[in-house]
Amino acid sequence: MKATIWHNPKCGTSRKTLEILEQTPGVEVEVIEYLKTPPSAEKLAQLYRDAGMTPRQGLRTKGTDAGERGLPDADDATVLAAMAAEPILIERPLVETARGVRLCRPQDTVHQII
Repeated sequence: MKATIWHNPKCGTSRKTLEILEQTPGVEVEVIEYLKTPPSAEKLAQLYRDAGMTPRQGLRTKGTDAGERGLPDADDATVLAAMAAEPILIERPLVETARGVRLCRPQDTVHQII
C-alpha cells in the first residue's frame, strides 16, 4: 500500500506519524515536505473532501496569523488559497492512502487508513 504524508519534520506529531507509517509492513511511504513543496488549492480541496472535513477544520491557527486575518470565518476558497500561498497555515500531518485521507492529530489516527 502506498501512503503519502504531507510532513513537517519540525512537528513532533508529524514525525511520530511518519514513524508509524515507516514501521508498518507493506506500506510504501512518499514524504512530501509541504513547506518546501506546498499542495495546490485544488489538491488541498480534494484531500479535505476525501477526509470528510472542511478546509477550515484543516486550518492551522496555533502559531500563525490565521485568526488575525479572519481565516477561521472565511469561505472555503479563501482558506484554500491562503493555505496554498502560505503552507504554514496547513494543519499537519495529512496522510493519504487508497483507504482514505486523515489529518493525523493524534498520530494514531493514521491506523484508520493503513
